[in-house]
Amino acid sequence: MKQIAIIAPTASGKTALSIDIAKQTNSIILSLDSLSVYKYINIASAKPTIQEREGIKHFGIDEIEPDEDFDVIKFLNCYNKAVDFAKNNNKNLIIVGGTGFYLKMLLEGISKDIPINQETTIWVEKQLQDHHKAYNLLKKLDPSYMKKIQPNDIYRVKKALEIYKQTSLTPTQYFEQNPKTPIAKDLKLFEIIWDPNQLRKRIEQRTKIMIKQGIIDEVIELEKNYTREPNCMSSIGISETLQYLDGKINKLQLEELITIHTAQLAKRQRTFNRNQFNNIQTKNLLKDLKKDILKVF
Repeated sequence: MKQIAIIAPTASGKTALSIDIAKQTNSIILSLDSLSVYKYINIASAKPTIQEREGIKHFGIDEIEPDEDFDVIKFLNCYNKAVDFAKNNNKNLIIVGGTGFYLKMLLEGISKDIPINQETTIWVEKQLQDHHKAYNLLKKLDPSYMKKIQPNDIYRVKKALEIYKQTSLTPTQYFEQNPKTPIAKDLKLFEIIWDPNQLRKRIEQRTKIMIKQGIIDEVIELEKNYTREPNCMSSIGISETLQYLDGKINKLQLEELITIHTAQLAKRQRTFNRNQFNNIQTKNLLKDLKKDILKVF
């Protein structure tokens, strides 16, 4: 089994590229998209439809309900299922998406679980009542490690707090003593690089399509069935639509806000990929990237 990863900012065309390559290389696909894992979030996530998947087996899509949480452990389960399926069916594996954090976990591995006692659990919960204060505490204790973690990454902030309280070690000290083992070995990385202005136009066009396809009705159904409490309801596309439904913005502003926030996300994704991954093969044209990828198979 051969496996590759295609990463790029949102709206880069990587989904269609991965399906095209999968058809030519006897591959299945594992999605790295943080919204596509949810059932019923189809338009807001821009997940490929059944027709668009063209018979290619996908993992990491429609895995959980919108009111369920998704974390690295669940993603690892998706990856293991995909690998098992590929091996048992003589397939290759293409990992594709914009959530670079999950890919980083596959490349670096995860540390063994630390048994957490009740005292630590209570302390961590108390710290997380003021999330920014907790983040700043960790930043002061372990500035080099916290550079890799965004302030809104509650999962990793919580894990760092647990390590510190339970072991009396900073995360850096703990991981030095308990090194991680890579999960996906010999994984070749590919990235499509877009000119920012061109990517912005693609994002604008995709936003128009999302609204035309019925993102407003999709969000109405999500709110009706799951309320606004689940984490996914604050995602780009959904949160702006809720503002529209509340009468705070009009339809033109809805389109503008989704476009702006998606473009900001794309910039963060590109920055993350540039800072976190080495040995990525990049191209400015999809057709050129496709040629490079096909050489692997």
